[in-house]
Amino acid sequence: MNLQIRIRKPLPHFELSIDVNCPAETMTVVIGPSGAGKTTLMRIIAGLDKPAEGFIQFGDEVWLDTKRRIFLPPQKRRLGYVFQDYPLFPHLSIHDNAAFAAGARKEVVQKLLERFGIGHLQDRKPDAISGGERQRCAICQALAREPRLLLLDEPFSALDVFTRRDLRDELRNLKEELRMPVIYVTHDVNEALYLADDLLPIVEGQVDREWMQRSIVRVDDGRPERAKAVREPRLSLAY
Repeated sequence: MNLQIRIRKPLPHFELSIDVNCPAETMTVVIGPSGAGKTTLMRIIAGLDKPAEGFIQFGDEVWLDTKRRIFLPPQKRRLGYVFQDYPLFPHLSIHDNAAFAAGARKEVVQKLLERFGIGHLQDRKPDAISGGERQRCAICQALAREPRLLLLDEPFSALDVFTRRDLRDELRNLKEELRMPVIYVTHDVNEALYLADDLLPIVEGQVDREWMQRSIVRVDDGRPERAKAVREPRLSLAY
């Protein structure tokens, strides 16, 4: 099911104004500099924040319509949300953290723990495992809800480069199996190019279709092979 988003929200230094359609079974990567409004957009989609004006529809279900005063609370949107530093419950085991979602099925939780390589750690507490393993558990918890939409807000940015690369590879492989829209936030150009089916570059609250090209030129110092990559259809910035 497609996710339609049209929102406007004044922020301290600019106005966040986004109109976008996220197709089903597609990973949309939201990219841009820090402070551009990316996390605010994710919070609005999740129902954790409200815009001044807006409309959000998932398939045939309206989640938000400020004109008709419709607001579906977060728990009824059936989505998974992973933050940059996801706080696990310190008194629960890794298995119980992953299974914390209401209605999580035992077989689903076990399969996810094995899928993300932490099945052998399921009886340990969060302080007894690494940061990368904790983030794997956070992703398992989000997916154990069997969500219709997955939101990932810079989930790997606090990890070391090797762990981040491994998790990024796992996510890229997994997205073919998810069969749901995925929205992934990053400010890393290489990560965006690696993961994205569609790109949504945001600068100061607005979609800036030229930002990726400008950033790639700066990062790559004019290397022709990356310039060619910008022209590939999967990296099209036309919406």
